Amino acid sequence: MADIPAPPWRKARKSSPPRTVLSRDLIVSAGLRIVDAEGVDALSMRRVAQELGTGPASLYAHVENKEELLDLIYDEVMGEIRVPEPEPGRWLEQIREVVLEATRVFGAHADIARVGLANIPTTPNALRIAESQLRIMIAGGVPPKIASLMVDRLALYVCADAFEGSLYYLRQRGSGKELEEFLEEVFGQIGDFYRALPADRFPTLVAHVDDLVAADDRERFEFGLDLMLRGLASYAAEAGSAPPVSGSPTSKD
Repeated sequence: MADIPAPPWRKARKSSPPRTVLSRDLIVSAGLRIVDAEGVDALSMRRVAQELGTGPASLYAHVENKEELLDLIYDEVMGEIRVPEPEPGRWLEQIREVVLEATRVFGAHADIARVGLANIPTTPNALRIAESQLRIMIAGGVPPKIASLMVDRLALYVCADAFEGSLYYLRQRGSGKELEEFLEEVFGQIGDFYRALPADRFPTLVAHVDDLVAADDRERFEFGLDLMLRGLASYAAEAGSAPPVSGSPTSKD
């Protein structure tokens, strides 16, 4: 009947586009797009509803509120983090790899890492990563209590560093410059400021300006991570595990 015209005495009906069938996954995906493009502060139930072409009230059948939506979006991002099966002979390297992987993922998603601050793992992917880290460390000989504390401290280190990076990113976007150019300018200004300090009051800072501003974000992050891992390895050694594997962060001079 599609090729037969309607009789002239019947009014033509305007066809409307089919309504989107909502689901929790669809809502989370829309929320993540908003966060990636505009940051966490731009997220609201109304904003997500606009993105999906529906009313805010329709979202509440799937998501309780903005806080739950943020938790779901955060877990969606955590799902991108790959974790390995424990290899006791290279446990320290594996922990390092997981942390660097988490940092890479958070760096690709605006300021979503701030959701992880003051947040205990309760969602599936957050639990998956905590479980993996704990298993790797215990398999490597780290006492369970120390391993449990380290899961918490590593999560805080990764989230805090990624959140700080997102703040620089937001400033860079407002400057109209590429990120590398923006950071080079920022650190250049910091260096100039320290060089201009009164040398009689701050002789050590003035003398070591180049060292203070030399390292980039990656080098600074890995330095802090390796400090933590060296300390972690000492607990495993005290517990009677094998010495650090050659090539691990703890074996560097």
